[in-house]
Amino acid sequence: MRFDVITLFPELFAPFLSSGINRRAFESGAVELKLWQLRDFSEGTYRRVDDRPFGGGPGMVMMAEPLEKCLLAIRQDRTTQNPNAAKVPVVLFSPIGQTLTHAGVESWSQSDGAILICGRYEGLDQRFIDAHVDVQISLGDFVLSGGEIAAIALLDAVARLQPGVLNDEGSHQMDSFNPALDGLLDCGHYTRPETWHGETVPPILMSGHHADIAKWRRQQSLILTQKHRPDLIETARKMGKLSTQDEHFLTHSRLTDLDRSEERRVGK
Repeated sequence: MRFDVITLFPELFAPFLSSGINRRAFESGAVELKLWQLRDFSEGTYRRVDDRPFGGGPGMVMMAEPLEKCLLAIRQDRTTQNPNAAKVPVVLFSPIGQTLTHAGVESWSQSDGAILICGRYEGLDQRFIDAHVDVQISLGDFVLSGGEIAAIALLDAVARLQPGVLNDEGSHQMDSFNPALDGLLDCGHYTRPETWHGETVPPILMSGHHADIAKWRRQQSLILTQKHRPDLIETARKMGKLSTQDEHFLTHSRLTDLDRSEERRVGK
């Protein structure tokens, strides 16, 4: 797959491409990444890519003309590289976009790629968005100074799902939000030493009983999700992902927690 990124700061991607385990995806060609400096498609001595907004107001707006020229150059370059390649979508990272989820990442990881636009300033000329943008993505209800961080987040999530990138091929199968966990949060994990600051590793993890360990991890996943992301429990329940045993455990664990809270309140 190939991702093309339109950006004013291609240098921000350099550490990402050369560090960490996900660099394997780019070094091997499993994920091809091409960076496009938007200023190369602007005119004039100062290579301007932004201007003041009509109607007044603070900030600057990215101009439609250089964006369109860059986009057309990318389309031509992709066609030259592979005349039979499917036309990939144009993605803009924007507050109005749909929030990126694990399911969305999995979909992108199995796609032909995309053209990613990293906005800056107050945003893009709306006419360019209306004419060319196919998908808008948000990382959450907050604002970044530019789309580069969002693009790196998407690329990082996609890269780690490519075969051969992670040392353990099954590692990502137990990630939080993964369908293998029914969309729940992953449980806590422990490593050596067995005792640290007086806290020991849960004995079940050293028992060697794989079925019991799997049951314990499922229960811990349920506890963590119920405590920190109860919305995920409700989603899993509506989708029929919770077993009778899961529901029984959740009910029992909630009662136990309430009982303990009551004991603390009355001083027992």
